[in-house]
Amino acid sequence: MASEESPLLVATKHELIYDRFTPEQKRWIVFLVSFVGLLPMFVLATFVPSIPQIAKDLDLTHAVVSLIFSLSMLANAIGALVWAAYSSFYGRRSMYLWGMPLLCVGSCGVAMSTSLQSLSFWRFVQMFGCAGGISLGTGVIGDIYKLEERGTAIGVFLGTTLFGFAVAPFLGGTCAATQYWSWRNLHYAIGAWGLLEMLLIYLSFPETSHPGTLGIDKLMRRRWIHITWVNPLSSLWLLRSPNLFAIMLASALVLIGGYVLLIPMAYTIGVRYGITNEAIIGVCFLPSGLGNFIGELVAGRQSDIVVRRWREKREGVWCPEDRLRATWIGGLIIVPLSTCASGLITTYVGGPIGLALNILCLGANGVGVDLVLNPIGSYNVDVVRSRSAEATAANLASRSLIISAATALVIPSIERIGVAWTDIIATMLALIGQGIIFLTIRYGDRMRASVDVGFSTMENN
Repeated sequence: MASEESPLLVATKHELIYDRFTPEQKRWIVFLVSFVGLLPMFVLATFVPSIPQIAKDLDLTHAVVSLIFSLSMLANAIGALVWAAYSSFYGRRSMYLWGMPLLCVGSCGVAMSTSLQSLSFWRFVQMFGCAGGISLGTGVIGDIYKLEERGTAIGVFLGTTLFGFAVAPFLGGTCAATQYWSWRNLHYAIGAWGLLEMLLIYLSFPETSHPGTLGIDKLMRRRWIHITWVNPLSSLWLLRSPNLFAIMLASALVLIGGYVLLIPMAYTIGVRYGITNEAIIGVCFLPSGLGNFIGELVAGRQSDIVVRRWREKREGVWCPEDRLRATWIGGLIIVPLSTCASGLITTYVGGPIGLALNILCLGANGVGVDLVLNPIGSYNVDVVRSRSAEATAANLASRSLIISAATALVIPSIERIGVAWTDIIATMLALIGQGIIFLTIRYGDRMRASVDVGFSTMENN
């Protein structure tokens, strides 16, 4: 069972494993996994602005096509769990190479779809194929970076993926696909993107899992092609740990504070300030994306500094929950203030001044959300490093279900009680999430001792 505090061991044999790759190789690996990590967010976000054109081409209602977005969320959650679970057995590189062909085939299938049934099937295949981008990428970074370097690298990785999510409605959807290009050509382009990534992974991406830790390495005898059943839902069992469940719930509640500003933007900022052009609505997502990118870069370095400082205070003793202390500014100040302010500004401040202030709130919210998410993502890797991809996948899948349920209530809530009160409720949820993080920091040692899921110690981290 992992104890609260593990002694600092300088230059241990385990730490030398992180020197397998040179700094230049590590940077290239981070670039590759960030490039792949962009895909699930981009593929997910580009679909929404294309709904009117898809509905017109296939002679369907908007509501019916919108259901495919929910199917995409389901495929993303299932795929993340599957690829993460199998990566612990076969390795990260193999999972990337297995997933990319599914993305390419699925994208071409979506582009050639002529009915709701074919569109639904190929959309599921497409999302399933790229769903491992974030969980696998986080696992890769945990494989190659030491404890006190991880936050910075994860910041670069997640900042890139979240920026892609923010710019996707403009670049892939409102501007290219629905305004000046065909939605079918967009998905052919995504398929080509997947093919390029598959070639880059095949030619220049090494296996990063630590030698001897994969399930297939532990087999006494194996066939040339060895296929083993791995339960993809086993990753969810990690959430029986109070620590991992608590930070998953906290991250979901804080993220709601961001989604409540982005999801209904056409009905809030668009209606309030008379913006009807879809491309301009898409541009309004860019400040949030820029905030995400900046926030991740700042948060990653900040969380590493916090870990080092608290270890120095304890004379070299490490406590995993120290990293969560880096969430205070984002979760307690920036996210609540930006979410609440946006609701009040939209309700009471009109004209260019109101629009400009809302843009500032979106940018600040993007920074604040990532100041919370980055330390949580790094904490997932720190406490269960050997199963970091699975822990990340379980967090993402469970969080997606909570957020999808919550965001489904956003527009009805705006219609019933107004933008201001809806955003105030989201603000309260974000504060509750930060309260959960505080309790995890305060009682983290007892929570880990109550249910041990194979927590890491300084000796194997």
